[in-house]
Amino acid sequence: MKKKYFWIAALLILVSFLAIPAFHILKTKWREDTPAAAIPKGYANDASQLNLTKLDTVFQVPSSKKEMERQLRNILKYARTKQLKMSIAGARHSMGGHTIYPNGVVLNMLPYQQMTLDTVNNILTIGAGALWEDAIKYLDKYGKSIAVMQSFSSFSIGGSISVNGHGWQKDSPPISASVMSFTLMKANGEIINCSRQENTELFHLVIGGYGLFGIILEVKLKVTDNNALKFKYIRLSPQNYVNYYKKYVSANPNVHMAFGRLRISDKRFLEEATLNFFEKAAEPVQPLSGQASVEAKRLVFRGSVNSEYGKRLRWDLETTAGKVLTNLTYSRNELLHEDASLIENKDLSSTDLLQEYFIPERNFNQYLKEIRPILKNTKIDLLNITIRGVQRDKDGYLNYARENVFGFVFLFNQKKTDEQEQQMKALTNQLVDVALKNKGTFYLPYRLHIDRYKMRKSYPQADDFFRLKLKYDPEELFSNKFYQHYK
Repeated sequence: MKKKYFWIAALLILVSFLAIPAFHILKTKWREDTPAAAIPKGYANDASQLNLTKLDTVFQVPSSKKEMERQLRNILKYARTKQLKMSIAGARHSMGGHTIYPNGVVLNMLPYQQMTLDTVNNILTIGAGALWEDAIKYLDKYGKSIAVMQSFSSFSIGGSISVNGHGWQKDSPPISASVMSFTLMKANGEIINCSRQENTELFHLVIGGYGLFGIILEVKLKVTDNNALKFKYIRLSPQNYVNYYKKYVSANPNVHMAFGRLRISDKRFLEEATLNFFEKAAEPVQPLSGQASVEAKRLVFRGSVNSEYGKRLRWDLETTAGKVLTNLTYSRNELLHEDASLIENKDLSSTDLLQEYFIPERNFNQYLKEIRPILKNTKIDLLNITIRGVQRDKDGYLNYARENVFGFVFLFNQKKTDEQEQQMKALTNQLVDVALKNKGTFYLPYRLHIDRYKMRKSYPQADDFFRLKLKYDPEELFSNKFYQHYK
């Protein structure tokens, strides 16, 4: 009889153990809003959802190369005649108005997606409006893959080059390292080729130049093999992260991709980390299939918003999954083919905001020590911290990785209120101060909460950058809110 009651009790415990997380996830789903209303005609916004701006014109380029070039010259002439400023947009994942100028002309480059592959030299020529997911699907047919790209494939090629994004490819510089050349339409309508050998100064300025020097049309990118990669996972103390990264990632020639994550629940806040990496495997590579449903993952992630229980649940599920999935094999393209919808926020009263800081290896632990009380005491909800190794960038003029660094990628959830906006501004300035103190830099594609002085402390080359802007675009035809704020 006692045995019977034991199993009944065990079953009840198991049901309750599973029921509480399930209920939490369902509650997250129930609380979500219906899809947001479309942006009003004549306005534009970006991923921050805090930059709704009235425009003069939104011009969508045609997909045909010759027709695109002809129409772009016409719209350039229109903007000059009307004395309007012009900004350039792709997937609009920047967050500080980098694709917007008030009452200006916005170029929507997304339709221009043409691509061809030089299979001899492994060079992909691709339209600036194409998304990385378009490139991945195309390259998969040839057994090839992207060399360097950001964590999500829903960004545009031109946009990623304009912010000089970095990825989680092992010990890699930013995207600039994989760019062989690009064509650029200048303010006068002339099309030139930019590379390390031709129009060199413009090549360096346009990469990470936020659309201020011209319109990127086509890009030539180095590509790599679509290898099979086996997942490996280590749970560790953050203080040991650098040593473990050197041992298990940098010193291992078979590792191709790697990232770390920090625990952000109040319980054991920043006291645990994971190192996740992928080693080359001998298994045959399977063709890329459609993206699997991400709704369950998304709800687990969204369930961590303003919820200590949700944050602990997510960490427990991720670390458990890390153990279970160890030694499973994926193709490189499968890993890269991940959409930003994985973390999509459907709460219309709030928005998710990114920040990134790049810290030299020698100051890694001190930086962690100093940001802990700042993040612990803020009223802004911290959702995620990812760590990526980024090697020195020799190509971007406004380069944020002037030596080998670790990139700390923060994701916050902020209410769309003036109070939270001011709290976020204060938090951002605190985090920038700590980064500067530790000889680091902050990334520029995000909210414009930093003043010109601090920006120049992080980017001492900024004055020369803006001086060269006037050299190549003296009428300041190409402009945006980023340029307005920092010039």
